[in-house]
Amino acid sequence: MSSFHHTVGGETYRFDSLAEVMAKASPARSGDFLAGVAATNAGERVAAQMALADIPLSHFLNEALIPYEADEVTRLIIDTHDAHAFAPVSHLTVGGFRDWLLSEHADETALRALAPGLTPEMAAAVSKIMRVQDLILVAQKINVVTRFRNTVGLRGRMSTRLQPNHPTDEPAGIAASILDGLLYGNGDAMIGINPATDSISSICEMLKMLDGIIQRYEIPTQACVLTHVTTSIEAINRGVPLDLVFQSIAGTEAANASFGVSLKVLQEGYDAGLSLKRGTLGNNLMYFETGQGSALSAGAHHGIDQQTCETRAYAVARHFKPFLVNTVVGFIGPEYLYNGKQIIRAGLEDHFCGKLLGLPMGCDICYTNHAEADQDDMDVLLTLLGVAGINFIMGIPGSDDVMLNYQTTSFHDALYARQSLGLKPAPEFEDWLQRMGILSQADGRPRLGKNLPAAFRQALAQLG
Repeated sequence: MSSFHHTVGGETYRFDSLAEVMAKASPARSGDFLAGVAATNAGERVAAQMALADIPLSHFLNEALIPYEADEVTRLIIDTHDAHAFAPVSHLTVGGFRDWLLSEHADETALRALAPGLTPEMAAAVSKIMRVQDLILVAQKINVVTRFRNTVGLRGRMSTRLQPNHPTDEPAGIAASILDGLLYGNGDAMIGINPATDSISSICEMLKMLDGIIQRYEIPTQACVLTHVTTSIEAINRGVPLDLVFQSIAGTEAANASFGVSLKVLQEGYDAGLSLKRGTLGNNLMYFETGQGSALSAGAHHGIDQQTCETRAYAVARHFKPFLVNTVVGFIGPEYLYNGKQIIRAGLEDHFCGKLLGLPMGCDICYTNHAEADQDDMDVLLTLLGVAGINFIMGIPGSDDVMLNYQTTSFHDALYARQSLGLKPAPEFEDWLQRMGILSQADGRPRLGKNLPAAFRQALAQLG
């Protein structure tokens, strides 16, 4: 195990492991203080950042933060590392890698080729010495495009997950939210429900309902009910129409075990989804959700800071070629990200690290009601992520999820971001919106259903 040191203001700080220097170089956040791994003061944080900047990228291939023998995520990271892809930056330090990323040499082609050669720890390390503008500048260079029934991630486009949650899974309430979202041009990333119950019969009925809407109106999108991967497998075995396979994941084997999953179980879910052959444009079909603090909340962080644990989850995600990856950034609560400033920084870190590793990143720009944050903070993060080229965000009626009881982004927020930043929905979905009379061809702005065919409006409103 290595040790590192750096002198700041006449005081020398020593860090006894790579995990320690990584943790203490992290911008301050409540979760790392809760875990007892954060820097004790600003001087120690700066010293750790400077020490981290001097560490060769190649060192991350020789010192595992969690032992290879003890963790299947570590084994996945090491065993799938592409040395050839890594070669162009293998001579750089973390600081030198930051400089390279910000240079004209790191264009989209170079960054796409590099992704398989980067470990999550390398991405996390460089993010810790980057400013907000650095995270945005590099992320917007990268487009990660995925396909199922439409194409998500193209430059100049931002998709949304239409999230029609209902506290009792009432079909009519869900249908009303779907109609509301479609009229605002939401739903191209997917229509995805967090179910109030994990009952297999209820899950199957929701899947059938969503499939019925998509097929009847020929909407070029995909559906998902965010149930456990094993429940999705059971639904598939029952012959239920299922598009995207969902699972929450984390960055350590123990944290994933707390979710009731392993790499083997995820592979079974992936294979089951592929067997249905429901994608028309592509076979990206996994939908993963992550969040800083998940490993710590499960007591499964191994003394690693929460942002590095989060980035390790992206190694799990990219192994299964996902359609969407969603960092639910402020959902776990202020114990992990205390206020708007910490949530904003975390959302940009996650987006940067995920895209650098080749993932189709989205963000649930959100906070819980007991966090020191408000909707102004979410507006800031939404705007910054829009500039950074995020693949998708959430669309929820009134930005208030009545089932999960947290605050996120609304249908109208998505409309704001698209209009102010000149972004469009997925191309196939945009064409459908125009055909249905929802989107004006003249200016690309939703007409909010003024010219929507009455039969479409009435049928959706009466579903359930």
